[in-house]
Amino acid sequence: MTKRPAGPFSRREFLRKSGALAAASALPGALSTELLPASAVLDPDTLKRFVDPLPILEIARPAGMRPDPANPAAKIPYYRMAMAEFESRVHRDLKPARVWGFNGVSPGPVIEVRSRQGVLVEWANELPKQHLFTIDHNLHGAERDKPDVRSVVHLHGAKAPPESDGYPESWFVAGKSSMCHYPNRQDACMLWYHDHAMGINRLNIYAGLLGLYIIRDEAEMALGLPDGQREVLLVLCDRKFTVDGQLGYDVSPDPAAPWIPEFYGNATLVNGKLFPYLEVDPALYRFRVLNGSNAQFFNLSLSTGEPLAQIGTDQGLLPAPVRAQSVSLAPGERGDLAIDFSGAAGEQLTLNIGPVEEILEFRVARGAARGGRLPEKLRPVVAIPESSAVRTRLLSLNEYKTPRGESITMLLGGAYWHMPVTETPALDTAEIWSLINLTEDVHPIHLHLVRFQILDRRSFDKLHYFMKGELRYIGPPLPPDPGEAGWKDTARAHPQMVTRIIARFDGYPGRYVWHCHVLEHEDNEMMRPFEVLPRGRA
Repeated sequence: MTKRPAGPFSRREFLRKSGALAAASALPGALSTELLPASAVLDPDTLKRFVDPLPILEIARPAGMRPDPANPAAKIPYYRMAMAEFESRVHRDLKPARVWGFNGVSPGPVIEVRSRQGVLVEWANELPKQHLFTIDHNLHGAERDKPDVRSVVHLHGAKAPPESDGYPESWFVAGKSSMCHYPNRQDACMLWYHDHAMGINRLNIYAGLLGLYIIRDEAEMALGLPDGQREVLLVLCDRKFTVDGQLGYDVSPDPAAPWIPEFYGNATLVNGKLFPYLEVDPALYRFRVLNGSNAQFFNLSLSTGEPLAQIGTDQGLLPAPVRAQSVSLAPGERGDLAIDFSGAAGEQLTLNIGPVEEILEFRVARGAARGGRLPEKLRPVVAIPESSAVRTRLLSLNEYKTPRGESITMLLGGAYWHMPVTETPALDTAEIWSLINLTEDVHPIHLHLVRFQILDRRSFDKLHYFMKGELRYIGPPLPPDPGEAGWKDTARAHPQMVTRIIARFDGYPGRYVWHCHVLEHEDNEMMRPFEVLPRGRA
């Protein structure tokens, strides 16, 4: 059997294969990693494919009603989500793996809510005291004086009060919990919840602490998009397993500094399974996809070569469907896709994450096509005028290496986490953030609290910037890809380019964070706090 590559796409491979950067730099010598002898690492090609059905993610049920923090006279649904360790069989022919998850499953149960109807979620830590993976105590926030196992949950993409946002230093240990209020005052979209503990976030999410959160509203439901069994939620995560089916996470050869710059697995879980299959009707389906990987980028396509229809992105629907041969998702990004199986009755096809990287098989039932068409128009996306921005911030993305070219740390704006806050937007004002990528990587940048729009990307002279501290553009501004032309909360900042985003900081005053969503980067200083000031302050 022909061996496939170790993973579908690294961030640099993604640039070359997608043509997003014409002059991508050669890969530098990477810091070698080791976990186990090669003979002890599972080769997924040794497994029989498509023998397990795709797990359909369970919907969380409220545990009761509690007073609404915004209106104590009213009551709102209350959920209890317990983080714990358990065993999960990722493939029929493997032993169950030790994983972490919520309420006994990973990915965790889907919390489904209605727009502008708030909920309370109690995140309870019932994890063991010993971590599944090696902790690097050199990383800020993961020092030896802190418990090895701790967690705090962030609802990614939520417009939530700061005390419910999952601030990385607000972690809690086993036996403790945190009550969070999510007002859901935002349009229909698919968010996701995950661990956000400072210094060990990459390990906690990799262990399985993630799940989906769906907001629905009347405007979206009126469109007649596929629903019920024809709306399928997919969580994609790359992982590495030992031959006996246990999760493994790479560390550097230096036992005193086990952090690695990125983790790439050789196996891709779909809703917690390797190579599952899904039985579908010859009809139109909606697939809502999360890239929940640490560092891996995915290029989604169909084995038939038929185009995908992208109907939404991170923060909801696009103005109209966008048809493309493939849809790219960086870590943290979501894609809302439609696939029409009406012309494939009785056939089998696969969802791929690379040219030949099959991850999910569709088994289309025989029989007549059962209809279903996408609307020509979905939901208006009103552009935020650049003229409305009260400030433009120039924010660099930096990487620091050893003389041998090994990554040491990565920073935003040249500042470490513990340094004073430098980004202080005022509530209800718009700002343009120009992300100046001085590294060789694509960085998916996520802002908490707000949704934003990508304005453009533009190449610049990196050497001139280093020498003079000035931006000298060497190419025209490029508009966002059609599949990015909606509301976003995570944007890809390409190397040697300035990526401009515009956001209105509405919601709540208080302390939030922005960071790279490559989790190894985030855990090693590529995260900064920002402070939303009350109205009228600058």
